[in-house]
Amino acid sequence: MSAGGSTEAHWQRIYDSRAPEELSWFQAEPRSSLRLIETAGLDRQARILDAGGGASRLVDALLERGYENLGVLDVAPTALDLVRERLGERASEVEFILGDVRDFTSPGGWDLWHDRAVFHFLMRQDDRERYGRALRAALAPGGRAIVATFGPEGPTRCSGLDVVRYSPESLREAIGPGFELLASREEQHRTPGGAVQQFIYCLFLRTGT
Repeated sequence: MSAGGSTEAHWQRIYDSRAPEELSWFQAEPRSSLRLIETAGLDRQARILDAGGGASRLVDALLERGYENLGVLDVAPTALDLVRERLGERASEVEFILGDVRDFTSPGGWDLWHDRAVFHFLMRQDDRERYGRALRAALAPGGRAIVATFGPEGPTRCSGLDVVRYSPESLREAIGPGFELLASREEQHRTPGGAVQQFIYCLFLRTGT
């Protein structure tokens, strides 16, 4: 994942120095994300954005399951290039967007926003507020958001940066107004190095408020 809470140069260095499979957040199969996407009950034509997706394999898994309108947003060009190369010919089926999640704007609405391991890098309140505004603008009322962060017992730092740990309730408050918490789940993520990290995944409904 590439967090908007730090610079493009930082995340470029991360992806230039190590293979995606060596990074602490790597998942061969993003099971928790896929389960919550299925819980959201979207059809296969729904527009799904992996915000700060980095070189995640979520988009691969969604293509395999027949989802047709997918986007990956990231601040690091190298991360997007890695996904394009991995997907090969199927890369043409995905919209790749270079940019910061905090400043993201879209001409059309997305049905689901997915963020695993970006929001917890936003240490400043104004960055969290910018993220919340971008999220509300990206989703029409009735849209869904899946946001996954380190849980209360998770790490306090990642990739050389401080993070904020959340419970489902504190995450809902931090996201800002206009969202209802529909479901949450905990994941004990095992890193490639063998460490275990507590994540919490939350599924939100974009309300009309």
